[in-house]
Amino acid sequence: MDRKEREAILGEWGVRDGTIRERAERSALERDLEGSPLKGKPLPGRLRNFRPAVDNYVVSLGGPLAYMQRLRQIEVETASHLERLDAAWRELAESSRDAAEFAALWRRTAERWSFTAVNELVERHNRWYPAEARLPMDPRSGDFVLVAGRPYRRRLLDAAWVLERFPAELELARAA
Repeated sequence: MDRKEREAILGEWGVRDGTIRERAERSALERDLEGSPLKGKPLPGRLRNFRPAVDNYVVSLGGPLAYMQRLRQIEVETASHLERLDAAWRELAESSRDAAEFAALWRRTAERWSFTAVNELVERHNRWYPAEARLPMDPRSGDFVLVAGRPYRRRLLDAAWVLERFPAELELARAA
């Protein structure tokens, strides 16, 4: 293979002119570099104040961590309770004759509703989440830092939680 053919294939003659866009980018870069004290000098290496830890690498291979799975389960069970409570709230509103009867029956239903399974998950979350997620401590408060601007502790589900979402008001239930 002769030299001209090789240069035509590989482009060994140097940088081509390029497109209009590439030329505009090159000239903008040259203008940015004018007067820079770093022009023509190698950049200093960035300090890395960490090393990848073996435990983090191993954890990354194992899928979601225990607290992640637990939080997902809490969300799924809470959504299930909300759906069933909504259906019970509407059904009770349809069968009630007056507002006082509905309020009394709904409060009794809310108090008797069983949140045992999801509340056990919430209690485990509140107990183990800081250690599992390696939450740092806030030296000012002496507690763990906020997660997304809120405390990590989850509220247990109870009758008050139900009545906040589904008030014991017949008119609201019938309108829903």
